[in-house]
Amino acid sequence: MKDTISRRDFTKLVSVAASAAALSGCGTNKLLGTSVAEEEWQPRAESSIATACLQCEGGCGVSARVVDGAVVKLEGNPLHPLNRGRLCALGQAALQEIYSPDRIKGPMRRAKGSNKWTNITWDEAIGTVTTELSKLRDQRQSHSLVVFDGYYPGLMRKLLSRFCDAYGTPNHIVTTPIDGTLVAHSLSQGIDDRFAYDFENTNYVLSFGCGLLDGWRNRVAAPRAYGFLRQERAGAKAKIVQIERRFSTTASRADEWVPINPGKEGALALAIAYVIIREGLYDRQFVEDYTFGFDDWTDSLGQSHMGFKTLVLQEYRPDDVAEVTGVPVDTIIRIAKEFASNRPAIAIADENATHYVNGTYNALAIHSLNALLGSIEVKGGVLLAEEVPFKELPPLEQDEVARDAVRMPRIDLPASARVCDACSLDAIPGNILKAQPYNVNAIFFCNSNPVFSARAREDFGRALRNVPLVVSFSSFFDESAEHADLVLPDHLMLEKWIDAPAPPLFGTPAVAIAQPAIKPLYDTMHTGDCVLKIASTMSPGAFTWSDYKELLAFAAEGLHESERGAVFSDSSEEAYVRELQERGWATNEASQGEDFWQALTEKGGWSGLVREYGRWGKAFQTPSTKFEFFSQRLRDKLETTARDRNLSLNALLDEMRIEARGDTVFLPHHEPIVSTVAESDFPYLLNPFSLGTMNGSSANIPSVQEVVGAHVNVEWNSWAEINPATARQIGVSDADEVWIESSRGRIKTEARLYAGAMPNVINVPCGFGHSALGRWAKDVGANPNSILEIAEDGLSGLPATFSTRVKVYKA
Repeated sequence: MKDTISRRDFTKLVSVAASAAALSGCGTNKLLGTSVAEEEWQPRAESSIATACLQCEGGCGVSARVVDGAVVKLEGNPLHPLNRGRLCALGQAALQEIYSPDRIKGPMRRAKGSNKWTNITWDEAIGTVTTELSKLRDQRQSHSLVVFDGYYPGLMRKLLSRFCDAYGTPNHIVTTPIDGTLVAHSLSQGIDDRFAYDFENTNYVLSFGCGLLDGWRNRVAAPRAYGFLRQERAGAKAKIVQIERRFSTTASRADEWVPINPGKEGALALAIAYVIIREGLYDRQFVEDYTFGFDDWTDSLGQSHMGFKTLVLQEYRPDDVAEVTGVPVDTIIRIAKEFASNRPAIAIADENATHYVNGTYNALAIHSLNALLGSIEVKGGVLLAEEVPFKELPPLEQDEVARDAVRMPRIDLPASARVCDACSLDAIPGNILKAQPYNVNAIFFCNSNPVFSARAREDFGRALRNVPLVVSFSSFFDESAEHADLVLPDHLMLEKWIDAPAPPLFGTPAVAIAQPAIKPLYDTMHTGDCVLKIASTMSPGAFTWSDYKELLAFAAEGLHESERGAVFSDSSEEAYVRELQERGWATNEASQGEDFWQALTEKGGWSGLVREYGRWGKAFQTPSTKFEFFSQRLRDKLETTARDRNLSLNALLDEMRIEARGDTVFLPHHEPIVSTVAESDFPYLLNPFSLGTMNGSSANIPSVQEVVGAHVNVEWNSWAEINPATARQIGVSDADEVWIESSRGRIKTEARLYAGAMPNVINVPCGFGHSALGRWAKDVGANPNSILEIAEDGLSGLPATFSTRVKVYKA
C-alpha cells in the first residue's frame, strides 16, 4: 500500500489526535501519559457550541464539544427541529476532514504551464485577482468571467449572484444539480422551485425512485419522518411503495418494491392515472375547481384541444403499459386503487425518475397524480415551500458596464433549444475551446469541481488551459484546483460563519446558523470574506459589509422582523409558540435585534412553525391560475422559441428529439428513449446511483470509504451491482474485476452479484474515481461519469445521466 499508515487506521488516528490536542492545551498533538497523578490534573476549559453541519444540503444543527480550543466530538443539536440531536455518519465524520493532512494551508500560486506551486500572502492573492478583474472591466470584458457556484441555496449563493451582477457577468453558473420535478412544477403550476411534502399527515407515499432513506434532501429528517409514519403516528400507519430500477435502502424499508424498466416511470404513472380516471376515483371537486385541461376544451379562436383524460384513456391501458414498464397488470391496478383510496396520498419523484432524455415528461406524469387526487396544498399532500425570511439585500445600482455585460449570452448555452434556464455544464468546455459566444478570460470555482463531476471532465481540463486566470477556493487540491492559477483555500465547517438553510421538506422553513467552534487551523479565509474584499474594491457601494458575519447578521434581522417562527427550542416550548402563532399571535423572544442575534446563535438557528394549507392564489401561477394538465406555459415557450429561431414548431420538436405532435406535446405523456447505439452491442443500461454518505467531495473521508459498500461487502473501492443471472450469462463471478464499456470509454471495477439489480441494469455508485482530492480519495475506485453519454432531456436540457448503454466483460 502506498500510504505510510493504513487507511483503516486513519479514522482512529483522527480521534486520538483531536483528543490529544484537547488534552494538551497547546495544540501540539503530544499525547499525555496515562499515569498522571491525581493532584497534577488541571481542569480543562470545556464548552458546547451550537453550529451547523455543512457536509450536505440537509442543514442539520450541530452541537460541537470543544475542550481547550479543540473540537473533540460532534452531536446533533437537540433543539434543531429537523434532526433533534441526531447526526448522520457523514456529519459525524466531519472532524476527519477538518484535521486532514491534505488540507491546503494557505493561498498558493501556480506558475503557468507547470505544476510548481508557491505560497503567497492573502494581500498578494486578492491583489492579483482584483487587478486582473479590473483590467477585464476596463476593456468591457467583464462578461468573460465565469463563476461556478456549488453552494446550496442560501446567503452565499445570493452573495455570489450579487457579485456577478455588480461586476457585470451573466455567468453565475449554479452547479448543484436539479431534477425534472422542478421543471414540471414550473410547467404545471408556474412555480420555479422545489415543493415540500406533508409526510407526517399522509397515508400513502407512491415514490418513483425518490431516495427517502438514501440521503434525499436531509439524511436525518427524512428517516425521522419515515419512523413517525411507520411507528410513532397514532392510528393507521402510512404505506410506502418504492418504484425503482434498483433495490435501494429505501426500497428495502418500503412496504413494497416495484422494479421498473429504466425511463418508463412516466408511462407507469399514466397507467395508474388510467385506472383512477376509469374507475372514477379521482377528486372531482378539485379537478373541476382547480385544474385546467383535464377534459377536452376549446380555445378563444374556436379550436378544439385534447384533454388529459382523453389522452390517458386512449393511450395508457395497463395491459399495454405493463409490456413497456415490466410491471404486471395486476400490480398496476392494485397500486392505483390503493393510492386513490388512501387519501391524503403523495406521488413523489426525484432525479432517479427524471434524469433521462424523457425526464421532464416523466415528472409531469408523476405530478399529475397529485392533481388527480387533490393532493396539492392540503394536509398530507404536496405543499409550497417557504423561503427563510432573511432581510433582502439593498437594491443594486449597476453602472453602464455591468448593465451591458449581464445582457450578454451565457457561456453554458447548449447547442439545442430548451425551455428552462438550468445550467448545461457539459456544454461549457466546448464553448470555451471554440470561444463561443466569446472568449472566457477568468474562472472562479466556488465549492465546485466540474473537472471531476462533469461528464465532459476531460474537455474541462483542456479548456481550462485556454483561460488566462483560473481561481479555486477549494480547501483541498481537487481536480479543478489542480488546473487553477491561484488557490485561495476556504475555511472548513466549524471554522466559519455561514447559514445552512434546510431544503424543502415539511412545509416550514428552517435555517441553522453555523458559527466558528474553533479558530481556523491554517492560513485560510472564508470565501465569502474573500469575495467581499474583491467586490468592495470594484463596487464599494454595493458591498458595505466588512465580512460575511456582518452580512449574515444583517440578513438575520429579517427573521426577527417577520414576527413569525422562533429561534430553536425544545419540543414543548416549540409546541406552545406554534399554538400561539396558529391563533394569530406574533411572538418574539427578544425585543431588540442584538438580543435576537444572541439568542439565534446560542440556540443554533430559526425555524418557521405554522404550516399553511390551501394557498391556491400562490400555488397556481399559470395563465389559467389553476393546475394545468395542458401546460399553456409550455406551449407558449415552445412557440416563442420556434418563432425566435425561425422554425416551425415541428422542426423545433425534431431538434429537441420529441416524438409527440399536436396537443400531446403539452400534456403529460411518455416519450420513448431512443439510444444512439445498438442494443446488441451495448445490451445493458448503466445506473450511476448516489449513496447516502458518498458524494463528490466526501471521498477524502476515510470512514466514509469504509462504510458505503457494506451491503455488498466492499470498502475502499467502487463496485458494479450485477444480477446473478446476468453475471452467469457474461461469465462473471462475485468479486471479479470487470470492464464496463460505453461508446465513450470504459472503466474497471469490482463485480458484486446483487439480487437487487435488475437483469438489464448495471448499478455503479457515484463519488469514486478521483484523480486528486488527497490521499484518501485519489485512485480509489472508478468514476462512472467518465463513460456517460453526453445526452440531455430533450425538453429541459437537464443531463440525461441514466440513458447510457454499456457492455460488461471480465477484466
